[in-house]
Amino acid sequence: MAAVSHEQNFHVRKATPEDWPGMWSILEPVIRSGETFTWDRDTTEEAARTKWIKEAPGQTFVAARQDTGEILGTGEFHANQAGGGSHVANAGYMVGANNSGQGIARALCAYSLTEAKAAGFLSMQYNSVVESNVRAVWLWQSMGFKILATVPEAFNHPEIGYVGLHVMYRKL
Repeated sequence: MAAVSHEQNFHVRKATPEDWPGMWSILEPVIRSGETFTWDRDTTEEAARTKWIKEAPGQTFVAARQDTGEILGTGEFHANQAGGGSHVANAGYMVGANNSGQGIARALCAYSLTEAKAAGFLSMQYNSVVESNVRAVWLWQSMGFKILATVPEAFNHPEIGYVGLHVMYRKL
């Protein structure tokens, strides 16, 4: 599908191999902070690349500045489960710390919903949205996701201790 443009001077498009350095510059600080993703905080660049880059029917994508091509955020979607559960997508998004509040996460989510549906997925499920990440929880709810359950104390936040993980869902 075509890239999606935004008035904020960025567009969302399928990632290319040349985008990896820009993606890693966003993934690394998010992973190291340990505040919003369930990844090991010492994940290597090679392991992150293997985990983040998805093959069809999944996809890895970026939000890039229209004028410079700078990577501002990245996302991916893939089948949440194999076999009988492969019609449900799962997704993740990361935005550079300096780019927060510019609509990038919303644009990444919107792109993934459209692309996942086009790839044949019927719904999308987030398995582990950190309860204390209130901006993300609010955003995903504004995009039509519902909290199905919260697993109490399922995430050990490095600053505030054990918090819940939401399971969120919406039809495509």
